[in-house]
Amino acid sequence: MGSSRRDLIRMTDEEVEAFIEAKQSLQVGTLQPDGSVHLSTLWYGIVDGRIAFETYTRSQKVLNLQRDDRITVLLEDGTTYDTLRGVMIRGRAELSTESEDVVRVAESVIRRNQPEIPEEHVGAAAVQLAAKRTAVTIVPEKVASWDHNKLGGTY
Repeated sequence: MGSSRRDLIRMTDEEVEAFIEAKQSLQVGTLQPDGSVHLSTLWYGIVDGRIAFETYTRSQKVLNLQRDDRITVLLEDGTTYDTLRGVMIRGRAELSTESEDVVRVAESVIRRNQPEIPEEHVGAAAVQLAAKRTAVTIVPEKVASWDHNKLGGTY
């Protein structure tokens, strides 16, 4: 039996890891009380090999995750069909308001997304950023990926 198109475009684990490492913005989906999806985009870091971000504790996404910890995140790029690439992770969110956890995530976010901040200032910037925030770590349950470049121009 031949390969499916899905098998042809799926990224390897190494490609998924490299893609996540290379991106800057993360699209985050949580569930509203009425079952609709709340979407937002934000910067993220990698902590202990997992995607993590910090956000205001009173934000809609945190309120949603406190009620229902299911989360879906998406990283994507490409501007034409043959260049579309993406990684979608469905899982659970671990929340922490512990200052040490929030600062650790904030440091990772700063290092990845604001390289102009000198290393000796990252800790202080993270402490300032962490005020009134919650750290959210994604615990993956299912990862889907696609890289249309692998189709070699055939559809």
